[in-house]
Amino acid sequence: MKTKMIFVDKNVDEENSYAQAVEILKSGEVVAFPTETVYGLGADATNFKAVNKIFEAKGRPADNPLIVHVDSKDAALSYVQKVSSKALQCMDAFWPGALTLILQAKPDTFASNVTANLQTVGIRVPNHPVALTLLKKLQLPLAAPSANTSGKPSPTLAEHVDHDLNGKIPLILDGGATEIGIESTVLDMTSEPPVILRPGNVSKEQIEHVIGTVRTSSGNKGNIPKSPGMKYMHYAPTAPLYLIENEKALIEKAIQYVQQKGKRVAVISETQYPFADFNFPLSMENLYASLRKCDLSDADLILASVECDEKGNDALMNRLEKAADHKWFS
Repeated sequence: MKTKMIFVDKNVDEENSYAQAVEILKSGEVVAFPTETVYGLGADATNFKAVNKIFEAKGRPADNPLIVHVDSKDAALSYVQKVSSKALQCMDAFWPGALTLILQAKPDTFASNVTANLQTVGIRVPNHPVALTLLKKLQLPLAAPSANTSGKPSPTLAEHVDHDLNGKIPLILDGGATEIGIESTVLDMTSEPPVILRPGNVSKEQIEHVIGTVRTSSGNKGNIPKSPGMKYMHYAPTAPLYLIENEKALIEKAIQYVQQKGKRVAVISETQYPFADFNFPLSMENLYASLRKCDLSDADLILASVECDEKGNDALMNRLEKAADHKWFS
């Protein structure tokens, strides 16, 4: 399969670009497109065979449910049932935006491989002009996980998608760099109080300001997860990644130790370490880009410096812990 990339901006024929994407999606194929969080790989969420092509392209486990993207609150409400007043408040406060709500799906609405045969579905309205325009023109719900090889760092540029999925998908819509750079917060509204299953750009404090108390999930092992990002190792670069406390002397000692073993070390940190073989920046916006740059280097080991007691870094720590498989350098 030849993968085509189309730049979607004011300098190209946008109508023709979207028409191509809509035609491909309606024919049961997949299209990669930008959202404000990361690039997604979309397929008609009502078409089992189309959705299965997402799993094939990504190499994604079949019991990992997909998030559905729609163009409006009204569209979302047409696909779900038993929606609480708190869920409606969240829709009004955070949509379009980086909050996915787990809700009861209407029977026989979505393909079973979207929901992993659960009765619930994760659904959101993305806050990105390309994503919203595509959804409005398509008038179908799009199941769209991140457009990368499963388990690898999520794509924040079209070139990241092309690197992972070239030859596996027909079309990539290039809308430039994503703004947030990390996946949406996932909030389970089928529990009381609601539960954050995956932290993201929308914080626990922001949600509680709107609907009151919410809990944070302690994880999901062994069972079918309600949300992506709960069960499997994610976001991992090729070289082993270790977390390390953000203490200059400790990191310098670790660099020296690794290099004495004849290994090349990359450091992902807000601080530059001149003796490291590679330095890459660390923030929520550029985490995945830095992990991918590590893959393009010949680093044998990666150290990611973290502030263990820093408030408000739940989303970043969640992704780093997943990428490192909870390994700490010692």
